[in-house]
Amino acid sequence: MTMSDGPRAVVAGHGKFAEGLISAVEQITGMGQMLTPVSNTGLAPTAIEAVVREALASSGATVVFTDLPAGSCTACVRRLNKLSPDITLVTGVTLPTLLAYVMGASIEESVARGREALGTVEPPRGA
Repeated sequence: MTMSDGPRAVVAGHGKFAEGLISAVEQITGMGQMLTPVSNTGLAPTAIEAVVREALASSGATVVFTDLPAGSCTACVRRLNKLSPDITLVTGVTLPTLLAYVMGASIEESVARGREALGTVEPPRGA
């Protein structure tokens, strides 16, 4: 599958987190279609797991990006991973991580780009 063939990964998180990140990826790269959003809003853990499983099956993706390392989406993907070890889980996803990934970087490179993008800007002294 080439990058333009369709979804390569599922993005899962709280509220409209996944939709927002995918919208930003689309605006910046035009490749938002490569990502499938999943929200845990109003879902019990078993339902989240079912939604993620369906997103993986319908998209053919084997990578899931989640918002929190200890969140409900991550816990569900960890359970799925025990049954299907070919699923790769990336937690704490950021926009720079997803941008790198859809542009063809490996998962490891994408995670590194996300880490490198974190920073702070201190207010000027005396302000």
